[in-house]
Amino acid sequence: MADKLVDEFLEFMEVERRSSERTLANYGLALRQFHEWRTPFKGWENLTADDFRAFLYDLMKQERGRATIRLQFAALRSFFRWLTRRRGWKTNPLLEVQLPKREKKLPVVLTVAQIEQMLSLPLTMEKTKRDAVWAPERDAAILELFYSTGMRLSELVSLNVEDIDTYTETVRVFGKGSKERLCPVGSAALEAVQRYRAKAGVHDGALFLSKLRKRLSIQGVDDVVNKYWRASGLPIHLTPHKLRHSFATHLLNNGADLRSVQELLGHASLSTTQIYTHVSTQRMKEVYEAAHPRA
Repeated sequence: MADKLVDEFLEFMEVERRSSERTLANYGLALRQFHEWRTPFKGWENLTADDFRAFLYDLMKQERGRATIRLQFAALRSFFRWLTRRRGWKTNPLLEVQLPKREKKLPVVLTVAQIEQMLSLPLTMEKTKRDAVWAPERDAAILELFYSTGMRLSELVSLNVEDIDTYTETVRVFGKGSKERLCPVGSAALEAVQRYRAKAGVHDGALFLSKLRKRLSIQGVDDVVNKYWRASGLPIHLTPHKLRHSFATHLLNNGADLRSVQELLGHASLSTTQIYTHVSTQRMKEVYEAAHPRA
């Protein structure tokens, strides 16, 4: 599908909004899927709210998840917002389309014992011949940093050596929309990073390297986390985002205030962070029911 408007929009998202590769890929796919669905395609300027309602109805008939539908329409809404603001289009038919409400699924969280089990694996498992000699130290540093800072996968991948300050025990993180924040880093994570850098000879540039000594990709970090999840035998499928969930929940369970956790996670809205209070409350109920004689 060749579409000049979509190409220009994605270029705007990449250059001006500095969107991540994942966002660009998701938005491009969503716009292409709508274009292919609306056959014959009569041009973006000729679409009406009814066209988008029909698309929404079709997605719901296919039993697509609410999150998937909302992501699809996030791309369409951003595209039409760009068309009206940057290209001077008079109408935005998507303003008349009401989406299903977002499902409030509680995040899956590992226990502290499960986290500790995961963190111990890189330096205790047998190394394969395919790995770089410093791979265990790198993998240990990756897992420690995820749990110590709660940063996103894309944020960890983009880290450079100079972003970690061992004197102030902080890491400079560039989050969504290239917003910068400073996150404190625990001593265990700092020591893991230092061990990795010393063994791998990493002095500047990208912090986490592949075997070919290039910046480790998002897929590469996903593979690292998956490797240790499979070795752990944990019943929960571990992902970088579940380490982020665990970070936030463990902080709240141990008395951290919600506003501080919001800043550490880089959430623009406090309401996004509030879902972790539900996890903490659920945990409190479980403890109460297990411990109280008349629960």
